Amino acid sequence: MEGKAIIFTAPSGAGKTTIVKHLLQSFDNLAFSISASTRDKRGRTEENGKDYYFLTKENFIRKIDEGDFIEWEEVYTGNYYGTLKSEVERLWAEGKHVVFDVEVKGALNLKKYFGEKAITIFVKVPSMEALKERLKGRGTESEDSLSQRLYRAEFEMTFENKFDVTLVNNNLEDSFRKAEELVQKFINA
Repeated sequence: MEGKAIIFTAPSGAGKTTIVKHLLQSFDNLAFSISASTRDKRGRTEENGKDYYFLTKENFIRKIDEGDFIEWEEVYTGNYYGTLKSEVERLWAEGKHVVFDVEVKGALNLKKYFGEKAITIFVKVPSMEALKERLKGRGTESEDSLSQRLYRAEFEMTFENKFDVTLVNNNLEDSFRKAEELVQKFINA
């Protein structure tokens, strides 16, 4: 029996990845869908096959041409992200519900693909200023990349009403609790 799809999206820096990691530790029946990407690894902490499937641009484009993706997007110039069909099939075969941590357009495409078997959760911060501080706090952004991310975040915020639920990440513990409730209700429905 196929599982369900729990799709988290947010502007970069809103906290969706932290919330997703918490849920994966809290529920035995959830598994993370590892996205494919052409971007470089961040620092020494990211691992191929754990955080992303890091692909060359050529390999990624070949997989597009072969129909291997449920969805894909060029998010920042030259950086492609996508969801491999084989990844979802693998996790469902293990009897898991699949959790996605994807950008806004990818989330909308996944929802369209999975239909009623999916819930989309839009995570946002209370303000653009809070988002700017969180991105600066990462220590991974140049002034140029910070500007790009904030510009993109403003655009992505315009899609909030297209998602099933909005989760305002003002307090992380409250966000964890609300996310747990949303997931539990959805997988038991």
